[in-house]
Amino acid sequence: MYRFLLTPRWLALHVVVLLVIPAFVLLGQWQFGRYEERSTSSNQTTANLAAAPVPAQALTSPGGTVREQDKYRTVTVTGTFDAGAQLLVRRRTQDRAVGFYVLTPLKTADGTGVLVNRGWVKAGATADALPEVPPPTSGEVTVTGRLRPSETEESSGIRDRTGLPAGQVLLINTEAIGRNLPYKLLGGYVELTSQSPAAAAAPAPVPAPDVGGGGGLNLAYGVQWWLFIGIAVGGWFMLIRREAADLRAAAAGSAESAGSGTPESPEAGAEPAGTSRGTERAGA
Repeated sequence: MYRFLLTPRWLALHVVVLLVIPAFVLLGQWQFGRYEERSTSSNQTTANLAAAPVPAQALTSPGGTVREQDKYRTVTVTGTFDAGAQLLVRRRTQDRAVGFYVLTPLKTADGTGVLVNRGWVKAGATADALPEVPPPTSGEVTVTGRLRPSETEESSGIRDRTGLPAGQVLLINTEAIGRNLPYKLLGGYVELTSQSPAAAAAPAPVPAPDVGGGGGLNLAYGVQWWLFIGIAVGGWFMLIRREAADLRAAAAGSAESAGSGTPESPEAGAEPAGTSRGTERAGA
């Protein structure tokens, strides 16, 4: 009855199902891995944002880097803004509008500096028009903000290029920007959240990161892929049972037709009923 499973059509279906099952298993495992990764990152970010501020120099150093576990830690740094070295970071979107980040180095008392993202300003009327940028506060200030690692093409997804207008960059790359400064920069940069004394006018603050659901969607997708395994296997067996049932019904129909054949016809040479009587009467 189940010999049909060895036909080319069914063999092809077996191969498809046997390939689909491990593929769905791997996709589910990948989504679960992303869930764990994002949940860990989300928890770390939430803890860092809630942690008490520490001096920036405690987490980074001149020419150094920001560790992944220190990303978004609240830090403080005191110094004076170097307005002459201010840069505009192009193609930054906020509130559904394209604009610039305002990047101003802050020189500290020990002769080093740190890049401070003072906030976001809307782009000018044309692509070449400079935006209106509130000047940095003069004199000594204490900046509080979120510590961020230096940006690269790989980490940001932004492709860097040359030939930009003077005073503009595409990436907040501490190493590249530091080459044009007479003092060393701390690794990474600070995303300003407040300063003391407060500025009379300032760019729009950069919103805090959205920690989201900690990878909840990835968990749902992982469960979904594994449910698809059950659907694939269940559909496979359902098709087999239906095919077998159709074959049994066809076989039963053929047997019934064979058992109910047409009645046999009278034997050749047999006289029809009443023939002898009719002959006798004719000879009487």
